[in-house]
Amino acid sequence: MGISLTVFLFATALSAQDFQGKAIYESKTNLDIDFSKSGIPADRIKIIKERMKNNLEKTYVLTFDKSTSIYREEEKLDQTSGRGGMRFMMINGGVSGKNYKNVQTKKSTKENEFSGKKFLIKDELVTYDWKMEKETKMIGGQMSFKATTIVDMPVRREMSFGRRNNSEEKKKENEEIKEPVPEPVIVTAWYTLDVPINQGPADYWGLPGLILEISYRETKIMCTKIVLNPKEKAELKEPTKGKIVTQEEYDEIVSKKTEEMRERFRNDRQKSGGERGRMRVSN
Repeated sequence: MGISLTVFLFATALSAQDFQGKAIYESKTNLDIDFSKSGIPADRIKIIKERMKNNLEKTYVLTFDKSTSIYREEEKLDQTSGRGGMRFMMINGGVSGKNYKNVQTKKSTKENEFSGKKFLIKDELVTYDWKMEKETKMIGGQMSFKATTIVDMPVRREMSFGRRNNSEEKKKENEEIKEPVPEPVIVTAWYTLDVPINQGPADYWGLPGLILEISYRETKIMCTKIVLNPKEKAELKEPTKGKIVTQEEYDEIVSKKTEEMRERFRNDRQKSGGERGRMRVSN
């Protein structure tokens, strides 16, 4: 399926005092799941996969001017829940609210909600050591240039469906207690000089043109539409609501809460003697 990328580019667009633009991105992550030993009926597995797919395919909007941007998920009706249904909550590094970047001050502010509490993560922008590659390609009619960088990301955890013997179970639990060690991951970006601003989706920025595509592991974020100088201007104000923390402090809060959830899960599993599932999430 081709990408429809429409750019309304005027000769004076970027020099205009009130210059603003909007880019739409589609994010997709492949989820590797092994249900072979789960004992779950085939029709139920199909429903589970459809709901996971919906959770891992999202639409985002990046609104930007010459120095600032706000990246946030496009709101849509939740079709994954209902009577007798199952909800999936994927714990990852995503932002639930606005992701504000200011490339002049090199500051970022993110709205996030975790465990029923609202946080405001204020920190320095991540600096990426981009390597300019020789490859080019067309993305929606725009000549795009390749760049790569290496980012430390948490090692992916794996859970498995099916029963284990006690010794295997205990070994797995001891592994889960350890803090995940980051691993270097290659991130590939494609950017266009037709929109010469150093913004991009999620936390990514710092290239001589708007980033149209980001890919790492099994995740791909692709731009599907750009509008420059739209008739309706958006407010690019820094978020202000939530408990102010740094990224390091927020990561510590999430790590502690996640370990509590794992401990409850282990206790519940021991009491019920229930089945387990194999699931690998690629962030």
